[in-house]
Amino acid sequence: MILLHAASLPEGGVLSPKEFLHLGSRAAVDQAFSRLTKQGKLLRVARATYVKPLESRFGPRAPESDKVLTSLAEQRGELVAPHGASAANALGLTQQVPIREVYLTSGRSRKLKLGRYEIAVKHAPRWMLALGSGPAGAAVRALAWMGPAHVQRSLVTLHKTLPAAEWQTLAAKRSALPAWMAKAIGEEATRG
Repeated sequence: MILLHAASLPEGGVLSPKEFLHLGSRAAVDQAFSRLTKQGKLLRVARATYVKPLESRFGPRAPESDKVLTSLAEQRGELVAPHGASAANALGLTQQVPIREVYLTSGRSRKLKLGRYEIAVKHAPRWMLALGSGPAGAAVRALAWMGPAHVQRSLVTLHKTLPAAEWQTLAAKRSALPAWMAKAIGEEATRG
């Protein structure tokens, strides 16, 4: 029953033993999950969180981390977005490429294990996630990571590269951001 449900989920879909308590006692369900994990039919991502590995021509592999995080966020009602370092790289503000996968969440901090990789999910203040996972939200996280010393130069680049609607969203919602960032965005908005 557990494997049938796991097979029906999209890549990265998460399973929790709580979903199967109607089949038996908590101890029996936990034992079934443990057995399936030892057999390699499920991967334990975190406490009480499992995913089905994908089959490739080289053998089983873990699902893509962003798909697991999206599924986990939907299941728990959280917001999850890439860390500011990843956002800054994606937006062309830095050439540095993060060596670890780090995501920000409105939920609690935790570490996820996907095969040999560990992903850090860190609790973030509400303002870092206020503009969502689109380009304007990524810009906020990138600016936070770049810091006040680099905010002016970063905003000049963002003003040129962000789509007009995303720039307007960023400028319109600046009151929800820290004072140093709101001031810098306001100054750049009046220039353009």
